[in-house]
Amino acid sequence: MKRFLLGFVIGILFVGLVVVLLVLAAVRFGSRPPTVNSNSALILHLEGDVPEQAPVDVQIPFLQEQTPLTVAETWHILQQAAGDSRIKALILEPKGLTAGWAKMEELRDDILAFKKSGKPVYAYLKGAGTHEYYVATAADQIYMAPEDELDVKGLRAELMFLKGTLDKLGVTMEFEHVGKYKDYPDQFTKTGPSPETLEYVNEILDQYYGNLIDVMAQGRKKSSADIRAVIDQGPFVGSQAQADGLVDGLIYEDEMFDKAGKLARIADRSYSKVIGGDRGKRIALVTEEGDIIRGSENDVSVNEGIASDTAIKTMRQVENDSSIDAVILRIDSPGGDGIASDDILHEAKRLSQKKPMVISMSDDAASGGYFIAMTGDPVIAYSNTLTGSIGVFFGKIDLQGLYEKIGLKKDLITRGKYAAIDSETAPLTDDERAKLQAEIQLFYQGFVQRVADGRKRPYNTIEPLAQGRVWLGSQAKKNGLIDEIGGLDRAVELVKQRAKIGASEKVTLVSFPPKRSIYDLLMNRNSDSEIEAQLRAVLGKMPLRLLAHGGVMRLMPFTLVVK
Repeated sequence: MKRFLLGFVIGILFVGLVVVLLVLAAVRFGSRPPTVNSNSALILHLEGDVPEQAPVDVQIPFLQEQTPLTVAETWHILQQAAGDSRIKALILEPKGLTAGWAKMEELRDDILAFKKSGKPVYAYLKGAGTHEYYVATAADQIYMAPEDELDVKGLRAELMFLKGTLDKLGVTMEFEHVGKYKDYPDQFTKTGPSPETLEYVNEILDQYYGNLIDVMAQGRKKSSADIRAVIDQGPFVGSQAQADGLVDGLIYEDEMFDKAGKLARIADRSYSKVIGGDRGKRIALVTEEGDIIRGSENDVSVNEGIASDTAIKTMRQVENDSSIDAVILRIDSPGGDGIASDDILHEAKRLSQKKPMVISMSDDAASGGYFIAMTGDPVIAYSNTLTGSIGVFFGKIDLQGLYEKIGLKKDLITRGKYAAIDSETAPLTDDERAKLQAEIQLFYQGFVQRVADGRKRPYNTIEPLAQGRVWLGSQAKKNGLIDEIGGLDRAVELVKQRAKIGASEKVTLVSFPPKRSIYDLLMNRNSDSEIEAQLRAVLGKMPLRLLAHGGVMRLMPFTLVVK
C-alpha cells in the first residue's frame, strides 16, 4: 500500500510538472517573435564548454535564453550576421569558457571570418581568464571594467593520480594495456607521471602555449617576444592590462555600448530564431560527443556520451533521408568501449558508401574517437585537436581490500577456468593476465589495421605511430593520420566538392541527432545517469560506467586539463 501511495503521489507530481511546462510553452509560443532592428549590434555570449550537440530545449523563455549555443549554431549565426545589412557590429561577451583549445580555434576563426565583412568587433571581459582572452583577441577593441582583473598568466597542465587515495580505501584498479604511451591506467596505478606521459604532455603544453602567444601577438599587433614577456607579468589588474596593451580601455559595459554607437541590441539566441530555416542543399552534421559506450540513449545521460545503438540509429536515419545530400561526421570523443567503437565505425562506413562524407574533429578525437573516424573519408582537424592514441587496455576494479575494511564477505563459487576474471572480489592471477594480454594484443592489431585501411597505408607504417601515443592535430597532419588542418568552414567546402555542390551554392547544416525537449528528458529519466553527473562534478570526465563494468577499452590517456 505504501508503495502504491508513493507511486501515486509521484505520478501526480510528474503530470503536474508536465502541465506546468505545457502552459509555459504555450505562453512562449504565444509571445511575439524577436525582430532585428535595421541598426543592430549582435551580442555573442560565449560561456561554458560550447557543446557540439544541442542541450535540452526546455521550452521556457527565461531558461531557454540561458542554454548555450552549439559550435555549429555559433558558426551559422556569425556567417549569417556577416552578410546581414541590419547587423552593424558584433559584441563578444566571453565568460567562464571551458571549451577546449580546438573549439577555441573554431570560435576565433569564425569571428575573424565575420570581420572580413568590414563590421567592427568589440569584446567586453568580465573576470576573464586565458580562454576568454584567447577568443577576445579576434576583436578590434577589447574592454574591461577599471577594477576587474585579467587572469592571463601562462598555462599549466594538471594530472591527477588516485592511487594513494585508493590504497587508503583498500581499492585496487587492475589493467592490462598495449602501447607504451597508453597510460590512462597510470592515474589509478601510479603516484606520478611516466617519462612517456611527460613527453607528450610537454609537447601539448608547448603547442597550446605557442598558439596562445601567436593569437595574442596577431590580435594585439605585438611581437611574440613582447607577448612572452607580458604574460610573465600576469595576472593583471585593469591598469596593468591597459598599460601592457592587452586591453584598449577601462570602462563599464554601458560605456562600451556607447562606443559601439547608438545601436539596438539583439542577443545571439534571439538572432538564431530570426535566421532559422532551410536554404539550399541539406548537409547532415552528425555529432558524436563524449565517452563511447555500448547500448542506447537510455544508458547514458543527456549529451554526456555516445551510446552505440543510438549512434547507429541516427546514422541510419541520415542514410534513409533522401533530402540529405552529404554528411559531415563531427567527433568530440576521447574514446571508450572497444566493441561499441567497432560497431559505430561499421555503421559510419555503410553511411559513407551511400552519401558523400568528411570527418571533422573537435577538441578530442582520440583512441575510440579516432577509431570511429577511420571510414576512409577525408579527415579534418584543428592544430590543437587531441587525436591518435591508437591503443587499447583492459581495466577492472578489485574491491577485496575495501570489503575487508568494512567487514563484507563475498565467496566465489566458480565453474570454468576464467569465470572470475572480471570479478571485483579477487585480483588477477598471472594466468588471467596472460589471457587478457593475448586478447588485447588482438584488439590492438585490429585497431592498427582499421587505421591502416582507413588511411590507405601499410600496417607497418601505421604501427610505429600507434603505441597509444596522443598526437596534436598539427602533428597528426605531418604523420599522415589526418588530411587537413581546418574547421567547419573547410569541412563544408570539402563535402560540397565531394557531393558536386557548387562552391557558391547555399547549403544548410542539419543537426543529427536533433535537439531533445524537456519532455523527452522527463520521459527518459535515468537515476544512474544523475548519480554519474554528480560524480563527474568531483572526479572530472572519467569513464565511470566503463571502469565499473570492466572490459577492453579504447580511451585516450589521462583526463588532461590545460588552463
